[in-house]
Amino acid sequence: MTEILATKSSRIARRQVDKFGERRAELAYAALHALAELGYARTSLREIAQKSEFTHGVLHYYFSDKVELITQAVRQYEAICVTRYDEIVDAATTATELREQFSVAMAATLEADAYLHRLWYDLRNQSLFEESFRADVVEIDQRRERMIGNVVERYAALSGAPLLMSSGAVYAVFDGLFQRALLHKLAGRPDAARCLRDEVARLLDVLTAANVSVRSR
Repeated sequence: MTEILATKSSRIARRQVDKFGERRAELAYAALHALAELGYARTSLREIAQKSEFTHGVLHYYFSDKVELITQAVRQYEAICVTRYDEIVDAATTATELREQFSVAMAATLEADAYLHRLWYDLRNQSLFEESFRADVVEIDQRRERMIGNVVERYAALSGAPLLMSSGAVYAVFDGLFQRALLHKLAGRPDAARCLRDEVARLLDVLTAANVSVRSR
């Protein structure tokens, strides 16, 4: 009888934990657009509540402060984002096909999710000053590096040539291109996505020794 009661208590506790986690995830997702609109420096839990359907009290119950909420929101968003190119990598059968689809996909996410990407860069910049979520930002950044690394490594394999740069350097270059394009997009440049698409395609060509040697002949 004691074992049965203990099992039931354990199941109830797990359900409560699961419901708490599900509610946190729901609140963090709802807060994403408010966070993306306002940015880190201009945001408090109260301001996030005003931009969403939830009260300040509810947000404060599930999150101790805005750092915890922002980190949770960005982690959830990035968990989806870091798989956005997996299908392209798996389906591509030639280097040309991968190059075209990847460059188009990067341009498309710039067009569709500019404000959410802005939130990520805001959080990453703030982590230089806010130690409280620095570890989370580093972890997310590492996952983004692996995402880009998978694409470029597959491209190199399809091209039959080794990469000229480390995965960290490759990620830094692609990330720099994307951040620059994001700035141009937010500044109102209508060709920001197209330029990003073209530059991504050219960069993939530059990153393999085979393509470099062909051009140098």
